[in-house]
Amino acid sequence: MAVWKLHGNGRTVEPGKVVKPDERLGWGLTVAIGVQHVIAMFGATFLVPVLTGFPVSTTLLFSGIGTILFLLITRNKLPSYLGSSFAFIAPVTAATATAGTGSALAGIVAVGILLAVIGFVVQFAGIGWIDRLMPPVVAGAIVALIGFNLAPVAWTNFQQQPLIGTITLVAVILFSVLFRGFLGRISIFLGVAVGYIAAAIAGQIDYSAVEKADWIGWPQFQFPDFVSPGTWSVIAMFLPVVLVLIAENVGHVRGVATMTDSSVNQHTGRALIADGVATTVAGFFGGSGTTTYGENIGVMAATRVYSTAAYWVAGAAAILLSLSPKIGAVFNSVPPGVLGGVTTALYGLIGIIGIKIWVDNRVDFSRPVNQYTAAVALVMAIAGFSIQWGDFQLGAIVIAAAAALLIYHLGNAIARWRKTGADDGGPIPAVGPLGGDPTDVPVR
Repeated sequence: MAVWKLHGNGRTVEPGKVVKPDERLGWGLTVAIGVQHVIAMFGATFLVPVLTGFPVSTTLLFSGIGTILFLLITRNKLPSYLGSSFAFIAPVTAATATAGTGSALAGIVAVGILLAVIGFVVQFAGIGWIDRLMPPVVAGAIVALIGFNLAPVAWTNFQQQPLIGTITLVAVILFSVLFRGFLGRISIFLGVAVGYIAAAIAGQIDYSAVEKADWIGWPQFQFPDFVSPGTWSVIAMFLPVVLVLIAENVGHVRGVATMTDSSVNQHTGRALIADGVATTVAGFFGGSGTTTYGENIGVMAATRVYSTAAYWVAGAAAILLSLSPKIGAVFNSVPPGVLGGVTTALYGLIGIIGIKIWVDNRVDFSRPVNQYTAAVALVMAIAGFSIQWGDFQLGAIVIAAAAALLIYHLGNAIARWRKTGADDGGPIPAVGPLGGDPTDVPVR
């Protein structure tokens, strides 16, 4: 029996229809769409290892392997590409600087294992407990603080080549507003390309490593270090990333379910398990942690093709690309100005995604508990708060995420006990037509 049923005539998608996960178009079109997914994820996926100092080829290899593992674990019913997660940039950068790459990889492995465990719990107990632990105001704060915590890194790169950084940043923004559909969704990739070309014209790129690299060869493998004294404080620094990965995976599943079939939601637990396994495998061999990709949701929405067959093609293509050290060397040659320009936008966008969670869920910021949950967490992250006991150190992301959870849950408990009205009153009710008087807002 075929794994995928042929959709219609295999060449077109009828108006109002979509190609479901268990369907496919003709193999020629399927391969083309799979390659398009690789292009969509490429700009973001290669940036993570470039920014963290990890080998690009190794990250691409485990991105492809992770995608195939995801398809297998979700029983080929949930289309997704697993690319590098930006949530890992801050803890990896801090861990590498203080304890070395081996300890950073141990942190990635720890996140993967914990995410997989949570996936098993969700598969059997449902996702309601996550919603209670991490309501919108907390989830938004944690996602936002991870992005804003990286702002100094963007500035460090930008100021090394301010002209190239400016060209790259302007290009990213222009591409996002000039083009619609697929080209608009890969504005980051296109902006990096423009910045890279500008740097090449200005003679600001070092190609020596590219010239020495072989066309074909195995990626560079590295292994986690679980025995160094600083590793366990590093692992603590990584744990808030789990909350971001949960939010990304749950959002991905819900997005696909909305566009295809609501029954897809029953695979949420499997999606978390799959991403956890993929992240664990990547961390064990020197790759970046993985996550589902919004860029690929955009490609699916634009093409209306949700076939998992296209993702098998994408995974295989990423693996093939990873077997060329020269390609990896080209991406490692991206100069600091280009990185500074693109990350000025990218890190800010991560922060804005957190704010969008607040907006979409109509978080009531007239309530003091919500105000302080967000305000304290963001300032701690942006300022880079840290706590150290001997060799054990907690970084800003851990402290800020813990503060958001503590302020929200303890603050709500106290406010409700005292009946002060400072607690989270839940989503704000609709206020009726624009310009009209509220008719269904309860008196507080």
